[in-house]
Amino acid sequence: MQVGSQADLAIVLAHGRGRSPADMRALADRLALDNVRYLFPVAENSTWYPKLFQDAIADNEPSLSDAIAHYESVVAGLEAEGFPPNRIVVGGFSQGACLTAEFLARHPRPYAAAVLWTGGLIGPEGTQWPVRKQLADMPVFISTSETDPWVPPPRVRETHAWLRQSGASATMLIFQEREHSVLDEEVRAVRAMIERARLGLAA
Repeated sequence: MQVGSQADLAIVLAHGRGRSPADMRALADRLALDNVRYLFPVAENSTWYPKLFQDAIADNEPSLSDAIAHYESVVAGLEAEGFPPNRIVVGGFSQGACLTAEFLARHPRPYAAAVLWTGGLIGPEGTQWPVRKQLADMPVFISTSETDPWVPPPRVRETHAWLRQSGASATMLIFQEREHSVLDEEVRAVRAMIERARLGLAA
C-alpha cells in the first residue's frame, strides 16, 4: 500500500466525525491501489470542527481554520517529499469529505484528483464560494444519498456545480437510499478515477 518516495501517487484521506484513521485505512484497503503513499490525518477528539457543516462559519471557528491549516501542512509535507500537486489525491468521508471540499476552495491547486465520499462545501445556505480555475480538469468524485442524515443532496449538488464552474471534471453520484457509509460502487468509481489520473501522469 505504501511505497514511500517511489510511489506514483500520494493519497490523503480524512476521517469523519467520531471516526478515526483506521476507517480510512480500511477504505484504502478496499481501493486496492498499488504503489501509493497514503496519509491519514487525525482530528483532535475525532472531530475536525464542532458544529454541523452548514452552520455559520463562525460557529465552527477556530477549529475549522485549524483543521484546514493541518490539512495544508499534510499536503505541504508531501510536496517536501517530492510529490507535486498533480501527484496528490485529496479526499475523505463525511466530515472529512466536507473538510476536503473546503480545502479545495481555500487552497486550490491542480491536484491529481479529489474524493468527496458524502461531503460538500462548508457554510450556511447562501454562502458564495469563489470560482477556482486552479482546479480546471481535475477529476472529482462526490456522493451522498437522498436519505443521508448529515450531508443533504442540495449541498452536494451545489458543490458539484461549483466544481464544474471551476472547471473540474466532477462526477456526482446520489443514491436514492443508502446508509451513511461508502458502498462498493463508490469505491470502484474512485479506483477507476485514480487509475485514469495515474495513466494521465504516465502519458
